[in-house]
Amino acid sequence: MDFEALLHDEDTTGIVAEEHWARRGDIDLYMFRKFSPDARARFPGRPVLVLVHGSSFSARTTYDLSVPGHGEFSMMNVFAKLGYDVWTLDHEGYGRSSRTDGFSYVKDGVADLQAAVPVIEAATGQSSFAFFGASSGALRAAGYAEVAPDKVSKLALAALVWTGEGSPTLAKRAERIDEWQSSNKRVISEESYARIFARDVVGLTIPELPDAVAAAERENGDGTVPNGTYIDMCINLPLLDPTKIECPVLIYRGEHDGVATDEDVLAYFAALPTRDKWFVMASGQAHNSTKGVNRHQFWKSMDDFFGHPPRVDAGEIALGGQEP
Repeated sequence: MDFEALLHDEDTTGIVAEEHWARRGDIDLYMFRKFSPDARARFPGRPVLVLVHGSSFSARTTYDLSVPGHGEFSMMNVFAKLGYDVWTLDHEGYGRSSRTDGFSYVKDGVADLQAAVPVIEAATGQSSFAFFGASSGALRAAGYAEVAPDKVSKLALAALVWTGEGSPTLAKRAERIDEWQSSNKRVISEESYARIFARDVVGLTIPELPDAVAAAERENGDGTVPNGTYIDMCINLPLLDPTKIECPVLIYRGEHDGVATDEDVLAYFAALPTRDKWFVMASGQAHNSTKGVNRHQFWKSMDDFFGHPPRVDAGEIALGGQEP
């Protein structure tokens, strides 16, 4: 598959889109699915893939963004074309999910995933899934893998932070901790997104991106996002215990990402008990790898990992009656 060509392929012919809903207590959670029956038939080994969003964007803004005339930005479209059955959801307080008085902390996001997975099971007939999460979405996805290891076949994490020690982004954000704690949500705008995309380095996203993201958020929600994950990442880390992860893991880290230091992320990687673990350090990438100018390289790494064939053990190899 030519991943660079996918950057310019905005044809979505044959991709099926579905809306679903889950419920956690009295909270309605919006879910979205994309898949191509033809691609599923051509690539039968590709898993059901669940994409978990982060702090400042709702699900479809993160993973199903359209920027007409500027190539493909939808990870859901790309992976549907690659044969994956792709799902995402808006966490409490984001997008089309219920707006509540809650802060939507990381632990609430884990509970959202616990509510959403039975819906995915019923629709797909599968009982274990591949998960990807970025930034606080990585914390949510990894947190879910800790409490439901039987439901997670593979786990990919990008823009991960573990302890937060030495993070320039979190040190700066913590200066406003009283503001984050004083309200359960904050207003976001084109200016907010412009700052996010230029926070670590300038030039790795297209200039039109902040406006496109703001327009998508206006369609999906009310222009606010919850503050819970900001609070968690400022004062409650570490939230994860890597020793509880049982499945294969990929950690993807961009060259320019101040949310964590290399040492912090590598320490999490080293603590993972599995021997099936990948670490990708990518140049030309910042915190938002899913929307960067080099997103095709990110897609390729994800497909390499999620599409990697399962291990075959020596006792399972058919010898055709011959002596070993």
